[in-house]
Amino acid sequence: MGHEKTLTGLIPALAGANMIYGLGMLESGITFDFAQLVLDCEFARMIKHTVNGIPVNDQTLAVDVIGEIGPFGDFLAHPHTFEGMRSQSTPELIDRRGRGMWESDGSTDSYTRALAKVRTILENHEPDPLPEEVLLKIRSIVEETEAELRI
Repeated sequence: MGHEKTLTGLIPALAGANMIYGLGMLESGITFDFAQLVLDCEFARMIKHTVNGIPVNDQTLAVDVIGEIGPFGDFLAHPHTFEGMRSQSTPELIDRRGRGMWESDGSTDSYTRALAKVRTILENHEPDPLPEEVLLKIRSIVEETEAELRI
């Protein structure tokens, strides 16, 4: 349930593959797990973030800021750093806080957080209805198949 799934998706993505297979699957697809699906979706977002690359331009290089602060200056407290850090991947389930904060919030692992999200989704999600033309198309496919199979 760990980041080995991130690596098995990241390497092909960096080589140019544009499909990630097996989200939610365990044991080579023998088992499907909703919490694993939620975790894998987070891993897929991280993979997409990585594949999109890192922009290199005047803004991201921050040459002006480097000149302003100089050697041994405090770059972390500079507004430019705060602006830039917001563009980094922002996981929902992976907890990047320090151990003390994690422990004070109950020491939940990522799988437990994913399972809680699954329960919230299953209890509260209301999918948008399909457009009428899509429903009609699905109905026509079913009717054609039933006629073909004489059902």
